[in-house]
Amino acid sequence: MGGGRLSTSAIPRPAASAPIAVRAIIILELFINSILSRCSRALYHDAAFPTGSSVLQADELKTVGDLVRFGASRLNAAGVCFGHGTDNAADESRVLVFHALALDFDVPAYFYQARVTADERAAALEIIERRVSDGVPAAYLTGEAWFAGLRFEITPDVLVPRSPIAEMIQGGFVPWCEPGTLQRALDIGTGSGCIAIAVAAHLGVATDAVDISPDALAVAKQNVTAHDLEDLVNVFESDVYSGVAGQRYDLIVSNPPYVSSTSMSALPDEYASEPQLALAAGNDGLEVIHRILASACDHLTPHGVLVVESGESSAALVAAYPGIGFEWVNFQHGGGGVFVLTAAELARCQAQLSGRCA
Repeated sequence: MGGGRLSTSAIPRPAASAPIAVRAIIILELFINSILSRCSRALYHDAAFPTGSSVLQADELKTVGDLVRFGASRLNAAGVCFGHGTDNAADESRVLVFHALALDFDVPAYFYQARVTADERAAALEIIERRVSDGVPAAYLTGEAWFAGLRFEITPDVLVPRSPIAEMIQGGFVPWCEPGTLQRALDIGTGSGCIAIAVAAHLGVATDAVDISPDALAVAKQNVTAHDLEDLVNVFESDVYSGVAGQRYDLIVSNPPYVSSTSMSALPDEYASEPQLALAAGNDGLEVIHRILASACDHLTPHGVLVVESGESSAALVAAYPGIGFEWVNFQHGGGGVFVLTAAELARCQAQLSGRCA
């Protein structure tokens, strides 16, 4: 729920004028490291780190760039899983190191050559090691994540934001919604509140943000306050539509649980750190999506649209509802598994949708 998905990159990128050369160096070194890792992997896993027997002495890491490069190599050698806001070791390392050094992501390129103190180096190495040893997403170590260009406070009570729906929000949901026509929106399974807050912040739309988890709602409320959007975003408990009886919206958006039982048992360790309530969705991964579809027509305005991320369960969804005109979104910045249905299409298929959920 709340912006989660199984893979994509969500952290803010450096400015175009920033570390192009540095990133090229990192990529080159990662390539070299991939060749060397077969020889060094056992040492990385078996030795205490960092120690005198390590492949690289800690005091050889003198600059910000050294730490980012080394962190990327360490993450690759350890075989950690990416997919919680980053999709590669270089970006993941940058998140960890910049957090440890209290640096913004848009620092000038020359900051990568800045020397670090012994305490700063120790802090960066510690968080890198926690990422490896604990097997948890970086966002749970830093307590923050980025979505649609906005910063969010994150705890293990919510999924790490990473949904491609961010791209739709920043594009105003065009062409499905005419600019300026959205008045009210509903975010089902809000989690951290990232989707609802992004809709309100970017589009100025009054949004109801609902979830069944009291702990998730507490995080969402904190984020609403942090973004000073209390006048636009209303956070409250609701099991899908149970708390919005009689309400209609121009937009209903949801990133619900969609992981099947089989897939849940095969997920990497990092996903075990996330709230299982926000991931698991029954045998076919459609348990919650069935309910969203069944009553969506009752809560949309005549020209409203439904936007739902179904992720890995998209094929099962199409098989479950033959003849329904799901429109699948093509994203420019990666990601997929998001469909759009208009109120008119939902009304046309209401009998099939209601019968499937009965």
